[in-house]
Amino acid sequence: MMDRFTVGLVQMKCSTTVDENLAIALKKIREAAGRGAQIICLQELFRSQYFCREENPELFGLAEAIPGPSSDALAALAKELGVVIVGSLFERRGAGVYHNTAVVLDADGSLLGMYRKTHIPDDPLYYEKFYFTPGDLGFPNFDTRFGRIAVLICWDQWYPEAARLASLGGASILFYPTAIGWHPSEKQQHGAAQLDAWRTIQRSHAIANGIYVAAANRVGYEGTAESGLQFWGNSFVCDPFGQVIAEAPTDREEILIMECDPRHMEDVRRNWPFLRDRRIDAYAPILQRWRD
Repeated sequence: MMDRFTVGLVQMKCSTTVDENLAIALKKIREAAGRGAQIICLQELFRSQYFCREENPELFGLAEAIPGPSSDALAALAKELGVVIVGSLFERRGAGVYHNTAVVLDADGSLLGMYRKTHIPDDPLYYEKFYFTPGDLGFPNFDTRFGRIAVLICWDQWYPEAARLASLGGASILFYPTAIGWHPSEKQQHGAAQLDAWRTIQRSHAIANGIYVAAANRVGYEGTAESGLQFWGNSFVCDPFGQVIAEAPTDREEILIMECDPRHMEDVRRNWPFLRDRRIDAYAPILQRWRD
């Protein structure tokens, strides 16, 4: 059985300057490593503000190849510090083909692989279908120096199918780099319920799969007064029983550090053997869009 490992989640504000955001992220990774984190996850699209608030072809200029400048900078720091880094990038795969992609850098600086966001939203101020091609790498697991992990991204959080498939690969933890927040006009009436739903669905993935779940969200207000998003932070880690064991605040930057123990997964899965009792012979209809 794998040893205990310590995760670090970086919750940060983003400016309009790409180089500044990268520099801050690298600084916070150093801080997390200095506090004992072995596997460090950044928030979704940390290099810039959340540009999907509008449909603007000029913003494709933010994309970069992988390997590229940002992944190279993360890889170099991973090697220097001896830590694993999960970084969410705007990937330019080719002319006209772009992805929302997470890279996994092992503790020796090597690129273990990538996960491309599978579920792409299209909602007011979340116009991601304009920018991103749906992922085509499936739901891989990554064997890092400190443990086997899986990575999903933001909107994937709402899909139990994705969490299940990632968990069936043997991962000890699901990481969710995230960029989610309130439309300010909705916050007073719906804000508490929206945040609770977001937290609850991810706790449910932990419970249903007997796995640790860690979500790294951004924080701060981005956009104009008339058309902006207030990112709600609240990055958190929950255990395989669904209990929140570490959580960041709503209104400020934070680095969460939390130890995870795969032996706890074993205990939970023995007592709640949901994976044992799955009826895989009965689930073929789930592949249909709708049951007419």
